Amino acid sequence: MSGQKEDAARSEMQSFGIDRSRYDHSDEEKLTYKAKPGLSEELVREISRSKNEPDWMLAKRLEGLRAFKEMSFPSWGPDLSSLDISKIHLFMRPDAKKNASDWNEVPKDIRETYDRLGILEAEKKALSGVGAQYESEAVYHNLKEKWAKQGVIFLDCDEAVQKHPGLVKKYFMTSCVPIRLHKFAALHVAVWSGGTFIYIPKGVKVDIPLQAYFRMNAKRGGQFEHTVIVIDEGAEMHYIEGCSAPQYSENSMHAGCVEIHVLKGARARYSSIENWSKNTYNLNTKRAVVYEDGVMEWVNGNMGSRTTMLYPCSVLMGARSKSHYLGIAYAGEGQHQDTGSKVYHIGKNTSSTIVSKSLSKDGGITSYRGLVSIRKGAISAASSINCDTLMMDEVSKSNTYPTMKVDEKSATVAHEATVGRISDEQLFYLMSRGISKDDATRMIVSGFIEPIVKELPLEYAVELNRLIEIEMEGSLG
Repeated sequence: MSGQKEDAARSEMQSFGIDRSRYDHSDEEKLTYKAKPGLSEELVREISRSKNEPDWMLAKRLEGLRAFKEMSFPSWGPDLSSLDISKIHLFMRPDAKKNASDWNEVPKDIRETYDRLGILEAEKKALSGVGAQYESEAVYHNLKEKWAKQGVIFLDCDEAVQKHPGLVKKYFMTSCVPIRLHKFAALHVAVWSGGTFIYIPKGVKVDIPLQAYFRMNAKRGGQFEHTVIVIDEGAEMHYIEGCSAPQYSENSMHAGCVEIHVLKGARARYSSIENWSKNTYNLNTKRAVVYEDGVMEWVNGNMGSRTTMLYPCSVLMGARSKSHYLGIAYAGEGQHQDTGSKVYHIGKNTSSTIVSKSLSKDGGITSYRGLVSIRKGAISAASSINCDTLMMDEVSKSNTYPTMKVDEKSATVAHEATVGRISDEQLFYLMSRGISKDDATRMIVSGFIEPIVKELPLEYAVELNRLIEIEMEGSLG
């Protein structure tokens, strides 16, 4: 390759980005109720009253309110000083029929948003059921008859409180996510709305995924959906969750909660693709309790948000229970993705794997923050952690904060971390063999994220596929 061509290649090395064109579209606000900004007991009681909730749920909400006021913001992790909850609308009810079972009953502008995201087409071709939440409430929910006949429950969480109060009360923020787990869990229970409730009966294996999609549209909005998944003994299920919001200049907040109960011999896979816009604080809580011979699989992608603090957690209670986490985070200019996974080994002969990959560009910051705790008595527990980072330039940052607490001598723990950049030499090597500059960078990045990509349910929704597509279009100085 001539020196002139090399100089041209250097000056034209492509950018790496996520195509947000379909996600940054926003609708005109059409709401029947929009709470005043900020948190108050009046708001908490109004949310509960409007949903006609039982007294035990209101009591949980009020306990969350008290805990939120008493607890401090985290003193570690990303900077949250610009997050002003007093300016955020924590509850908004869209002008739409709640839980329609026919897309034609959903207002045209909302339906067109979900169509643009690929949800309607995905339901037809490759899903067992779909839920769609817009702002604070579900606007669509449908389960295919085949699974309903086998006793599968797939409802908006608000509706489940009304139809299955005993089941919800048993699992809602009890053994999995305590109300006082942290400040944002407390805020969540105070103002939660919508979300998903799933129950898979004993021995039922739902071989086609269920999916829910959460969309924030309004400015300075907050979304606090609650997801409870119970996989009974010997059952199996795959659940996909997607999230997005349009880009505004004002800050928004997402603090959902996911609780998964994997009972004896059951298997659950939870795939989540979060593409919040760069004005959103994503402070989500996701936890699973796994019993004897149960398997929990997390596949997690974080492509958006101004700041993310998210650490899916598995509590391995039962003997021979397992947890597998596979995650990728992307941070561009002005973004800090602080992600990772936590595993508590309590039962005997438990095992866990954590594979975390991250990409940063244009000064973006990615941080892996994880915890593996092996309690005394967790005989022959084994855990493997692998963290890889690819930085696209000289100004981006990557941090690794692994924590391992091992109180059992028979345990085996392995940790490996690598950090690298796309080098000129790699690009020139490929380009010298006739590969274009765009394809060369695409090949390098695609090889890096391939373990994640092949596990994502891309075939189920065009929206999920395009979310992780890599665009090579500008120049990198």
